[in-house]
This record gives sequence, structure tokens and C-alpha cells, in this order.
Amino acid sequence: MLPRALLLRRLNAANAAAHLRSTVKPARLAASAVRYNSNASTSPGTSKSSGEPAQKPSWLTRQIESSPAAKSAFLGFAKVLGYGSPKQLAARRAFVLYEKIAAMKPDEDKAFWLNDCYLPPTFQSWFTVTNLHVWLLTVRLRALPPEHGRHYQQALIDHFFIDVEDRVRAVLQPKDPQPEPYTFESSFYVNPNALPKDEAESGEKRKRKLSRAPDRIVTRQMKIFKEQWAGLGLAFDLALVQGDQELAAAIWRNLLGARGAQGIEYPAGTAAPAQPNPSFRRTVNLVGGEVVNVEKVDFEKEATTDDNSGVHDFPPAEVDKYLTYPQVMLDLTTYIRQELARLDKVPDHDIMEGDWEKLRFTRVTEDVKGKSAKQ
Repeated sequence: MLPRALLLRRLNAANAAAHLRSTVKPARLAASAVRYNSNASTSPGTSKSSGEPAQKPSWLTRQIESSPAAKSAFLGFAKVLGYGSPKQLAARRAFVLYEKIAAMKPDEDKAFWLNDCYLPPTFQSWFTVTNLHVWLLTVRLRALPPEHGRHYQQALIDHFFIDVEDRVRAVLQPKDPQPEPYTFESSFYVNPNALPKDEAESGEKRKRKLSRAPDRIVTRQMKIFKEQWAGLGLAFDLALVQGDQELAAAIWRNLLGARGAQGIEYPAGTAAPAQPNPSFRRTVNLVGGEVVNVEKVDFEKEATTDDNSGVHDFPPAEVDKYLTYPQVMLDLTTYIRQELARLDKVPDHDIMEGDWEKLRFTRVTEDVKGKSAKQ
């Protein structure tokens, strides 16, 4: 993950609007980041009405178009600055791939992730699911010609982490009024600092006390997400080489929270008194990165401390949930292999310039579960 300032310089998004209005959201310069926006709606997949009047060309645009010499000089100057370069084209196209394909998946398959995988409806779960689909796209982008592939991979990851930071700040450092999100607001998790629905619909504004977490908390959280991104990518890259057994294990560790790794706690018996605070263990998956010094970690204490993530071993009364995990791992293994094979058949031209709909992921709940059930 690159520093935010460097990401913004790489994207050069302030010049993007005039080139791909029909494909990418027009750029607008905000106080803290460059954002792509094309509509006022915050829900994924919506767009402006076609009846809206076209935006009137600016004075500079009219002057350039009225003079061939001025237009030629302007285009030459833009080329010197890198506008239209493979890196900048990749940045704009990768934004479409991220927003329209990867970032949509937690919301599209919400029932599967929450009900079948037992993931809590938290931002951490949203990050994990989106991270998986960013990785799937990254695998395909590696196969692009080298002069394009490295730009597309870096741009996709840049957009991912800019969006993640934007969402983290919306929770930890909310503003009133709330700025438009980098991509869209997700229904997968709830932002506790978002404007209440009834208040937003009525247009009324009430004075709210907003939390203002220090930047060091945001920075630490972004480092944690960076390590999770790197860990998932390494685990799934290894699984591609070693086979489906390793892939299922990577799914269990990275998506399902490695529940049951420390052993399953069964009920003591029907006559046993109910526990007011059921004991649980959570998996501590530290690799000694930038955030935590593993040598100083008390794993027993960390494993039995509730980190409020919602991902921990099932209590004795819910041990039957473990019985569904083999089928879930089979479904996800089939899904990942199927999607990688499908993406491999998409021509390079369609990835870089074609219709992004050809890259849209299938639905786990509809396509994959039905196939694996018949096997």
C-alpha cells in the first residue's frame, strides 16, 4: 500500500473527467482526496436520468476547440504531463473494475456471507469479501501484457485502499454534512456515525456530536488492512499452485476466521446451567508486520479477549454451525476456480477498453451452490 499523497499523484485524476465521461465518474477535487463521481445517488449501480441537460462546455474548452493550433498545443502539453499515458489510462479503467465489479460483491451476495459463512455485518467483513474479489481481478491483470499489467494491478490496489481509507474516516472521523463517498455507501455494514435514515429523508438537521479519532488511529487501522491484504494474497497465490485442499484451507483461515482451530467446545450436557457469558476463542493470526511485535504478544490472552469483530469460535450451544463449513468451503473453492477460469477467457482488449459487464462476477448463492449440490 502506498502513502495516500503518492496514490493521488499517481492517479492524476483531476484530468480524468473529459476523457471517459461515459465510462468513469467525472473527477472532482476534494479537500483530502481526488474522487470520481458521476451521480448523486449513494447506492451501487444507480445512475443519473438520461433526461438531464448536458453540462455546458467551459470557457477553456470552447477556446481550445475553436482553434486547431491551440488544440494541438494543448494536447502536446497534456502528453508531456502524462495525460493519456498507459499509466493514467489504467488508473481510470481500474476504477471502473474496482467500483463496478469488486466493491459490489459484499452487497450482491450479502445473504451468503452473513447466513452461510456466519460473517458479522461489519466493515471488517466488508473488507475481507472485497479483498477476495480484488485478488481475483489481480490474478487476471497479471496476465496482461507487462507494459499494461503492472499499471492495472497497481491502480486497482490504489483505488481499493483509497476507498477503504475513505470508509474508515467516515466511521472514525465523520463530517457534517457528510461528503459524497469515494464509490458508494454499502448496505453490508452500518456506519454508526451516518445520518439517521429518517433524518436524511426528511431533510432535517439536528446537532450531532461527532467522534474525532486521531489520525494515528486511522493510520494504524490502514496498516492492519494492508497486512490483511498481503496475507490473503500470499495464501491464495500459494493455493493456486498447491491445489484445492490448500485453497479450502486458505478460505477457512482468511474468510471464515479459522473458527474451531483451537478445538470445538461442546455442551457440558442438558443439565448444565446456562452460561451468562459463553466462553469463546478467536484465532490470532499475526505475522510480525508493521503493526504488532509478535514476540511480545500473549496469544492465550489475545485469543480469549473479545475484539468486537464478531468472528470467533461458536459457543457450545451453536456447535452445529461447524457442520456447514465443509460445504461452504466447497462452494467457495468452486466459486474461486470457476471465476478464475472465466476471467482467463476474457480477451485483454475487453479488460482494458471493452465492456466491464463481461468481467462481472457470478453469484455464489445462485450459480455455484447449485452446481456443487449436484456433485
